[in-house]
Amino acid sequence: MADKLQNQGTARVERPRARRYPFVTSVELTDLQSEVHLQEQATDLSLYGCGVAAHKSFPAGTKVRIRITHTGSNFAALGRVAYATVDGDMGIVFTRVEPNDQVILEKWIGQLRDK
Repeated sequence: MADKLQNQGTARVERPRARRYPFVTSVELTDLQSEVHLQEQATDLSLYGCGVAAHKSFPAGTKVRIRITHTGSNFAALGRVAYATVDGDMGIVFTRVEPNDQVILEKWIGQLRDK
């Protein structure tokens, strides 16, 4: 799936770098600049980002702190909104993941891969 970003009249296509797996769980997003906080739902997960179904979305390019809670574990990272649709869907690219959080992410991806 290719997602288009508009940049001063030119289109750039961002393609997922890894397979995305359906993944429905709670996600918290915080805009790093305004500190606006959203409690939403993840829709998919990959090693490099996730999809979010939101009632209100942040614009593409917004830098965010993300926290995902699943099966008693918490994953936290810094990210950027890669795309946002008028329907509220957002694609988040992870930009900084600490080693402990990377272990949690890889564990979840492994469980999703095995299904």
